[in-house]
Amino acid sequence: MKMSNLSTPTGKSENSISKPARLLSLDALRGFDMFWIMSGEGVIHALAKATGWPVFVWMSGQLHHTVWNGITFYDMIFPLFLFIAGVSMPYSMGSKAGKHGVAYPHLLPAAAKGEIYRSMIRRAIILLFLGMVVNGLFKFNGYENTRFASVLGRIGLAWFFAGIIYLNFGIRGQIAWFGILLLGYWAAMEWVPVPGYGAGVLTMNGSLESYIDRLLLPGRLHDKVHDPEGILSTIPAIATAMLGIFTGQFLKYESLKWSMWKKGVCLIAAGIILIGLGLLWNQGFPINKRLWSSSFVLFVGGWSLVFLSVFYLIIDVGGWRKWAFPFVLIGVNSIVIYLAAEGVIDFQHTANYFFGGIISHIAQNWQPVFNALSVVFVQLTLLYILYRNKIFLKI
Repeated sequence: MKMSNLSTPTGKSENSISKPARLLSLDALRGFDMFWIMSGEGVIHALAKATGWPVFVWMSGQLHHTVWNGITFYDMIFPLFLFIAGVSMPYSMGSKAGKHGVAYPHLLPAAAKGEIYRSMIRRAIILLFLGMVVNGLFKFNGYENTRFASVLGRIGLAWFFAGIIYLNFGIRGQIAWFGILLLGYWAAMEWVPVPGYGAGVLTMNGSLESYIDRLLLPGRLHDKVHDPEGILSTIPAIATAMLGIFTGQFLKYESLKWSMWKKGVCLIAAGIILIGLGLLWNQGFPINKRLWSSSFVLFVGGWSLVFLSVFYLIIDVGGWRKWAFPFVLIGVNSIVIYLAAEGVIDFQHTANYFFGGIISHIAQNWQPVFNALSVVFVQLTLLYILYRNKIFLKI
């Protein structure tokens, strides 16, 4: 655990140039993203069942992964988190560049880059390890039953390689790499033949991504013949992180011509364009979270820009911050709550201990709703205690 203080943007004139402060909207959006997988989905599923109201039934349907092609809100949670990690990078690495008197990280001397490389390698290794812990590493049941691929592992790898590109190339080089990653992945998936299936077979069994997983990924695959966090599909995930890096550089850019308000509106416009491009590419290369298809990168990247712009305009530009405090609690300790919610802590047992007696007196069809809400309350209480004591897990 690393102890650190949170700072929020100070009130400045729209046309002033100031040192970029911590984006509170980024913490809030990260918390909003994590809320749904830590316990928010349980609340919506329970409400849908208890009320039967169309809005909750629709939301409940959106909180499930698609089986293969297509997209739901739940499919966006993972890439949105990776996008947010990318947005943070220009702020963290930019401050290190400033200490060495250069404007951009790719201009840093070799010695300074070496220090950053070591930090990045350490972070990637820790995330790979924590991902395996979530997969049940400590319940080891043989090498062949161990799943090595993971959500945290993909975040670590994609963030690491996106960081390598950011650290060594200017904006033109970064854009070139972004295009190479998406077009190269598309070309490989369409043109490289898979034994027994041929080229361009984008099914769970026949795709090149699945074949590479079966061939090279050790241990157990998530879906026996395919792993959604497999080897080849990590390549376009790097592009998702790079979309965040582009966004972070834009938000961090200081100019009298680019007020915070204009930046927020521009993000919405860019998001709409990416959504359109993703839908267009979907005609030939389907939007598919499990394959992390190039169209998926663009489509979800567009929605990530829209989500961030809304949070940015409301919180950092408009100054409406109090409503977002619960999300900030989650966002500043997102890794903690993810690990805890994935089985490290039995929140339901704790919630039942404190609230089970009261909930048992509520109408039976509403008990699951209040059970889910009690879990949210316990989780937020833990996060608030950590926040008040300035305990934030930094990897």
